[in-house]
Amino acid sequence: MIQINDLQKKYKGFELNVSLTIPEGTVTGLIGKNGAGKSTTIKSILGLVKPDGGSIKVLSDAPGKNMESIGVVLSDSGFSMMLTIRDVIRILRASYKDFEEKRFCEFCSRQSLPMDKPIKEFSSGMKAKLKVISAISHNAKLLILDEPTTGLDVLARNDVLDLLRDYMAESPERSILISSHISSDLEGLCDDIYMIDRGRIIMHEDTDTLLGRYGILKMTEKEYEEIDKQYITITQKDRMNVTCLTNEKQFYLDNYPKMVIENSRIDDIIVLTLGGNER
Repeated sequence: MIQINDLQKKYKGFELNVSLTIPEGTVTGLIGKNGAGKSTTIKSILGLVKPDGGSIKVLSDAPGKNMESIGVVLSDSGFSMMLTIRDVIRILRASYKDFEEKRFCEFCSRQSLPMDKPIKEFSSGMKAKLKVISAISHNAKLLILDEPTTGLDVLARNDVLDLLRDYMAESPERSILISSHISSDLEGLCDDIYMIDRGRIIMHEDTDTLLGRYGILKMTEKEYEEIDKQYITITQKDRMNVTCLTNEKQFYLDNYPKMVIENSRIDDIIVLTLGGNER
């Protein structure tokens, strides 16, 4: 679906250089701090930013092509606040030959979105749902979503995620690339996750591996000096204790039964990877 090789983009004080693959039939997450390069990567894929080097193929074509086969939600854009959903229908009908108007209206009704109310009067959750519904209502093969759940409460986020799960369940040929800083969204949705920092991909793993095989080790400095460190990827020390990220939790469970070993969450991995010291 998407193949990026050595994508490069330079700004003053920032340089992007990433490679990633989003296969058909998968949901891929892109995580990182603000300013890490998530939005620049996504806008390069869409042809909104011109790269300085590298190659991008989207649905076996160059960026900016096949746009009718791509559904897009960008965090910094949306419909005019003066429009109503009926106005949006006319725009989508004119923009996409495969726009499924009946389906779009059913989605809006199911999410209690009023047809004749100006979008400026919508809540943040209603606006987010409208953007996602618009993206999935023209038979897109690929969704590219930049922070689609930012600022939403738990119920609204769950509604948006359910829309995305239903979209994927309808066809094995569909794929999603989603950027988000809300780890619980990614844990319940994504098949694999890329972590980006300062314009570089610093980790790529299947979500099941991150949640199942990775773990957090907690110990004293003395205990740390005595353990086998071959499966420790990140170490973070304070005055009294040491916290480590391991990609082989079972090894330490088997060999150090008295050690404090916790299951990892994506938030933990982000904090340790971006804040710790690589061994």
